[in-house]
Amino acid sequence: MAKNRKFMVGTRGSPLALAQTRAWVAQWQQSAPDIQWELKVIITTGDKIQDRFLSTVGGKGLFVKEIETALLQGEIDLAVHSMKDLPGHMPEELDLLCIPMRASPWDVLISQEAWELKDLPKGAKVGTSSLRRRVQLKLQRPDLQFELLRGNIDTRIDKLRAGDFHAILLAQAGMERLGLDQGKAKRCPIIPAPGQGILAIQGRKEDFDLQESMVCLNHVETRNYANMERAVAQAFDGHCQLPLACFAQVQKGLIQLQIFLATPSGDRHLTWEGQCHKGKEQALVQQAVGELNQQGAQEILSACR
Repeated sequence: MAKNRKFMVGTRGSPLALAQTRAWVAQWQQSAPDIQWELKVIITTGDKIQDRFLSTVGGKGLFVKEIETALLQGEIDLAVHSMKDLPGHMPEELDLLCIPMRASPWDVLISQEAWELKDLPKGAKVGTSSLRRRVQLKLQRPDLQFELLRGNIDTRIDKLRAGDFHAILLAQAGMERLGLDQGKAKRCPIIPAPGQGILAIQGRKEDFDLQESMVCLNHVETRNYANMERAVAQAFDGHCQLPLACFAQVQKGLIQLQIFLATPSGDRHLTWEGQCHKGKEQALVQQAVGELNQQGAQEILSACR
């Protein structure tokens, strides 16, 4: 690694983004004590838009576009993202230099009464900005009323406490990384977003100094799952206009893949589940995409455009 080089680390400015970036950099420093770094907060378009569903204004790329531009222009050396915020495709000059171990991939339902999904009152008002969460839950509880909920995690929880909602939906990994009390959080029986619970350390492909300094932080299994989930998102051009859920994990020694996709209204949806032995992951993804296309996935995609 080049001596006396200070690495500029870019991230969004939300409390969660800052917390997970600082926690990851602390791990990085433990493995490479000689590194020097500086934090650069970048405000993204997604951070500025708080009064609309992201699915109506351009999708998840709104959280990374400005950060990737800063990487391409050399203003920062690496960026720490939540993997689920990354679009399926990234600029050719960039790459994921490090993928650390996955945190919880699950969505959780939070209410003052610690209700499970089945226990929510009829017609309960649920806060979420995620089309993926809304559609999956609506299929299980058609009576629920979903309303826009944006902002930092603390802001969302404050709105719940103020009585604006019966319940809200959050990613459990975010609560863990912020050290929040999960006593009233109940796991939601839905498939997560591609990459949920995974951090993505993005940089320029040719930056070998960086890659060398963080090799031991790469988690092989997590990278494998991330590659599978991102391949599904790429195959279906996954973005916020498409309610797409995808999750890879090991179950009883086999790699299991679950996929859900639907029209924005949820009036048509497809689910797929399969498993394979280690080393056959790419073939499993190809099988999943092929069978979903045979079942009408392309017609669903057309309804989302």
